[in-house]
Amino acid sequence: MAARQPGLQDVQSNTTAFSVEGKTAIVTGAGSGINYCFAALLLSRNCNVLIADLALRPEAQKLIDQYTSKPRAVFQKTDVTDWPQLERMFEVANKEFDSIDIVCPGAGIYDPHWTNFWHPPGSEKSKDGPDSGRYATLDINVTHPIRTTQLAIADFLNPKNGEKASPTNPKRVLIVSSIAGQNHNLNTPIYVAAKHAMNGFVRSLGTLDSTFGVRVNGVAPGLIKTPLWTDHPEKMTYIDTEKDTWATPEEVAEAMLRLLEEAELGGGTILEVGAKQTRVVDAFNDPGPSGAGHVVSNLQQSYEEVYGWLAQDGWGKTKALL
Repeated sequence: MAARQPGLQDVQSNTTAFSVEGKTAIVTGAGSGINYCFAALLLSRNCNVLIADLALRPEAQKLIDQYTSKPRAVFQKTDVTDWPQLERMFEVANKEFDSIDIVCPGAGIYDPHWTNFWHPPGSEKSKDGPDSGRYATLDINVTHPIRTTQLAIADFLNPKNGEKASPTNPKRVLIVSSIAGQNHNLNTPIYVAAKHAMNGFVRSLGTLDSTFGVRVNGVAPGLIKTPLWTDHPEKMTYIDTEKDTWATPEEVAEAMLRLLEEAELGGGTILEVGAKQTRVVDAFNDPGPSGAGHVVSNLQQSYEEVYGWLAQDGWGKTKALL
């Protein structure tokens, strides 16, 4: 498809009322960060949540301990790169809660050195195997949300219990993208590619909203103070703490709730979140992210480190080939 099709709508509006009250959600990556805040917000609105993650931070464990009846929080240990474990999430959610209404494949990583374009498979810092045929960062940031969305749509249209999805019985999928879906960054080109992919994926499924009642939307956070940044010293060097402004994961969670409930934010909508600013990202001729919560002052300077790696003899060669 080389050009925009005449009459193609960017956003599919669905006026059917939707409330998270009394619903059930699966949220991957909810053991910490943005997805933890989203899970906490859903629970506060009387929505059951299956938290799928490798482990729980103390604050997430408190949710499990606090919400034991109605609504209820359940933890399912899940490696999102393993497809049978993704299927198991749905089995457990259906068993524990009878049906599923909301799915958020939110787990993600920000190109740590162990799976990063500038540390190729087989190099000292990489954990990606040179003969594995895969990058962990793409397994987590692209393949996991795509496969989870497939499983969600299959469950919505062929439920084990209850009524199938339709415009009068709406269901929701919420993808966590990023302002990296519009920007570029030499430090993390695979992450940037992944988020561009997610934006296109969300928009491509937009018409499911009005046709089948399955709304697939995306949230695009900016500079959010979560472990995705704070647990990685190499990423923190990008930030000038005197100039740059953090947005909060709570702000992102509120935007995520809006994408589930607000009728005008129909299928294919991507909502960008910065510090005290939220806006719809246009599919065409969008001005791009700017302002508080989107600026990382030291990013350009950090490119020098990449240039230094490339200047080393043998860059990109595995030990066996040197």
